[in-house]
Amino acid sequence: MIPNILNPRAPSLIRGNLLVFFNLALATLISHFPASRATLWLMLPLLGCLVGTADTLRCIQKRWNLYHGGVMFCLWMDLMVIMLVLFFLVYPYLLWVGEA
Repeated sequence: MIPNILNPRAPSLIRGNLLVFFNLALATLISHFPASRATLWLMLPLLGCLVGTADTLRCIQKRWNLYHGGVMFCLWMDLMVIMLVLFFLVYPYLLWVGEA
């Protein structure tokens, strides 16, 4: 018997959030933030964040209730993390932004 958090066929809000947080930490380590460096290895945490967001999206219910609102809040957090990882990925290539 596999626990629901490890079963990919069962929707799990905890699994999606942990996947997103783990990939954010991984992206921060890979990018060497705040001394950002250009690397395409950040595509892996970006894809992991997208998978975690899709897993969180599977938890949405058809009728509105407080659980649905909590899932929407988690999706908003996932989108902010995706934008942060995209910033880590794109910013080192935008040299004209740092020039004054």
